[in-house]
Amino acid sequence: MELQDQGAAAGPVVDRGLKYLVSDYQTRTPTKYTADSWKPFAKALTAAADVAGDTSATTSEVADAKTALMTAAADLKAADEGTFQTITNNTFWNDTSGNPIYSQGGGVFKFGDTYYWYGVHYTGAELYRANPTRKYDGNVSFVSIPVYSSKDLVNWKFENRVATRSTGVGSGANLGGAGWVGRLGVSYNENTGKYVLAVQMWHTGRGGHGVLLLQGDSPTDTFDYGYFQTQITNSPTTGTGDQTVFTDDNGKDYLIFSNREGRSRGFVAKFRESDSLRIEPGVEIRRGAGREGNAMFKLDGKYYHAASDLHGWNTSVNYVNESTSSNVQGSYSSEYVLAGTEMDYSHVTQTGFFVTVKGTKQNTVIYAGDRWADFAWNGIGYNQWVPITKTGARPQFHSVSQWQFNATTGEWRVGPANNYILNPDIQADRIIVSSVRGWRNLGGSVTNVNGGVNGSRFALQVSNGGGVEQRIESVPAGTYTLSLHARGSAGQVVITGANGSQRTLGIPASSGWAKRELTGIALPSGAATVTVRASGSGGVTVDQLSLVKTSADAPSGQRYEAETAPAVCQGTIDSNQAGFSGSGFCNGSAAAGAFAQFTVTPATAGTATVAVRFANGSTSGARPANLIVNGSTVGTVSFESTGAWTTWTTKTVTVSLNAGSNTIRLDPTTAAGLPNVDYLDVGAAAG
Repeated sequence: MELQDQGAAAGPVVDRGLKYLVSDYQTRTPTKYTADSWKPFAKALTAAADVAGDTSATTSEVADAKTALMTAAADLKAADEGTFQTITNNTFWNDTSGNPIYSQGGGVFKFGDTYYWYGVHYTGAELYRANPTRKYDGNVSFVSIPVYSSKDLVNWKFENRVATRSTGVGSGANLGGAGWVGRLGVSYNENTGKYVLAVQMWHTGRGGHGVLLLQGDSPTDTFDYGYFQTQITNSPTTGTGDQTVFTDDNGKDYLIFSNREGRSRGFVAKFRESDSLRIEPGVEIRRGAGREGNAMFKLDGKYYHAASDLHGWNTSVNYVNESTSSNVQGSYSSEYVLAGTEMDYSHVTQTGFFVTVKGTKQNTVIYAGDRWADFAWNGIGYNQWVPITKTGARPQFHSVSQWQFNATTGEWRVGPANNYILNPDIQADRIIVSSVRGWRNLGGSVTNVNGGVNGSRFALQVSNGGGVEQRIESVPAGTYTLSLHARGSAGQVVITGANGSQRTLGIPASSGWAKRELTGIALPSGAATVTVRASGSGGVTVDQLSLVKTSADAPSGQRYEAETAPAVCQGTIDSNQAGFSGSGFCNGSAAAGAFAQFTVTPATAGTATVAVRFANGSTSGARPANLIVNGSTVGTVSFESTGAWTTWTTKTVTVSLNAGSNTIRLDPTTAAGLPNVDYLDVGAAAG
């Protein structure tokens, strides 16, 4: 059954959407892009501005101008090779203003040259962040659907709440009256120039389960009701199981979903091309065991449908069906387990969604895991992103706790603080088991027990002289630190390198949790094995195991942009002076003490060179500033005139930094304030 279409808004609303896009794209700077890509973009921008200013422009003319502008923006090529930004998992993420990112069950979509992240804000996410050590069973009351924007997929700016509890869903009902709102994605329709948000909804006042289709005039617009479709042809149930939106290389949009009851069948259904306000008949691509978290990515010309076990929001391996033709709605292989998801159940997640980045050097698929459960420590609110690459015939999941990504080139690398131990917090199984995921039993008694460190749900216990081991297939050569928390009887942890070398960390008996650490572990490149054993018949309980590389091999010239959090600019972030890096620069207030501050994170302590890129077009001479490192003034820097605000140069200083987080502040000493500050380049620390 399909419910009555309520109609769409008319031309003037679409016109405001075009004006928004034109205003946004007019902030782009030609020098940041190659001349070949800038020329067609500038032409499309001029044409779009003309249409936006034409009060007699038709709806189709507005849509065509919007589509041409976004297409040209998507084809812009950066003049430089971009920078690596750090993605850290196993923590709550914040936006660029320091506020929580609420994004459960959502997706990331690229429109033009910008990524937009949509998701659901539930009250449960607030409760978990306030106290992640207890259960909040079924607390999924809908608050809103926020949208965030980013150029680098790491730093996200809050833009708007595209839907709230007061958003109408037809027949006088609203989202606040829905029993369930979740699992969403966005389609851009080239014919109407509208963005259509497909949301899974259950609303007794609107006929039960179905797909709600809301529409807006720009990616960050407030979305309005378009249609509510309770039945997708060929699905045996109303509504959907888990669903996501997939956009193919040709711009066609598809809903990826399973049937709601049992979820044993997977479908690919096209959005209606005329307006994206209907989901066309689904084409079945899999049948078998119940699966949830249905999502799709494309890599090297093949389509991959991925899903997780159907067992109440718990984590699992990822099951993949691979296309056997060039048609997204064609035939698919039988399912297989995605390599790399076995040891820690997909970095302790279910399938969420995928983001494909087509870089100047390589294409990389980002897996966005959904870590959500009705009990604590990593429930609603965690975002777990890892890279997927193609090694041989099949894709490979890389379970990393920290990694660095360059959205321009598409390149990624393991982060300096990555923990090479998998399932280190013993959270993957979610129930009490006698063989803990990722750890091989070596005899004795082995289990996961309730009551981990800092109120977490689980910890690992070995007793009766038993033990477990984990073989880490590949660690880079270097010096490492092994750490964990332990309580109970005595035990030991042994780490064995690929060359057979061994180091042992003794664990004395302790009635409460105590941190134990072993530093200076030299490991060659290759496999390493971590073994945990109990001493005697007593039981030792361990949690939060960590193996982190500490040797000084961080790349030189790590860049920290002034406009990118956690950097702080007491003034404004501007982009009106050509030649800057990133998306802007710090234009400080004209006052003594109006500082610019950077947080830098070298892998090791020592002396490092810091290059400050700045422009000083003032005719009144130098603008001096105190250089304050970790709260202590270590010198004064004189930022001489560069002759023009578009003439940028660098000044290099040498400072002593700690391993990990440091603050570097430029604090002006005169009422003129700072010059315009673009970024810091921080070299590797030398001990």
